[in-house]
Amino acid sequence: MRLVIARCSVDYTGRLNAHLPLATRLLVHKGDGSLLVHSDGGSYKPLNWMSPPCTLAVEASDEEDVVEQWRVTHTKTGDALVVKLYEVIHDSSHELGVDPGLQKDGVEADLQRLLAEQVGVVGEGLTLVRREFPTAIGPVDLMLRDDAVAEVPGSGRGHVAVEVKRKAGIDAVEQLTRYLELLNRDPHLRPVRGILAAQSFALQARTLASDRGIDCVVLDYDAMKGTDSGRPTLF
Repeated sequence: MRLVIARCSVDYTGRLNAHLPLATRLLVHKGDGSLLVHSDGGSYKPLNWMSPPCTLAVEASDEEDVVEQWRVTHTKTGDALVVKLYEVIHDSSHELGVDPGLQKDGVEADLQRLLAEQVGVVGEGLTLVRREFPTAIGPVDLMLRDDAVAEVPGSGRGHVAVEVKRKAGIDAVEQLTRYLELLNRDPHLRPVRGILAAQSFALQARTLASDRGIDCVVLDYDAMKGTDSGRPTLF
C-alpha cells in the first residue's frame, strides 16, 4: 500500500464528470490497484475513488507547477481518475500482507453456542436435547427438554423450542410459530412451547409473541461469555 499526502486536484472522467479543486489530501493506492482520495474528515468515505480492476500510470503534465500527474484507468469501463500533484508532503509504501478478514463477535452462532452451554438462562428445569434440531422446514436453534412437564403423569415428554436472534422482530416470531405448529404434531415431542431469545426485541415482536404464548428472554452476551457488560446492577 502506498500512502501519499499531497496538495492536489482530482478530475474524474467517464460515465460522469467530477472535479476536486486544489487542496491537501491523502491518496491511498492499494495493492489491488484501487485509488482512494481522502480529506481530513468524512469518516471512512473517500471524496473520490477508482475501484479495481484498474491501472495507475504516471504521465507528463502540460502544467509547470505539477510535479507528478497520475492517470488511474478502469480496465473495463475506460473511466479515468486524473490526479495532479502540486506538492508532495509525504510518500511511503507499506507491505501489509494477507488480511485474515473481519472476525465478528456476538453473532447469532455465538449466542446459540453459549446458550446451549447455559440453558438455565432461559428457564429452570431445562436440559439440552440438541442444537440445530431438524424439522421439515428448517432447523430449530435449540431443542430443550422440560423436566418439570415430563415428570407430570399423562402430560407427555414436554419440550421447548428456542430460536436465537441478535435482534428479534416480527419475522422471528412468525418463524418460531411455524416451527411450533409443526413440532406439536409429533407425539414424541409435544407439548412443545416456544422461547424467543435475543439481545433486543422490537416492541411489535414482544406483543405478537405474548399473544401467541411465546416467551421472550433477553440475552446479555457479555455476561454469558463471562465478561462484565458494564450495565448497572442492584448488587
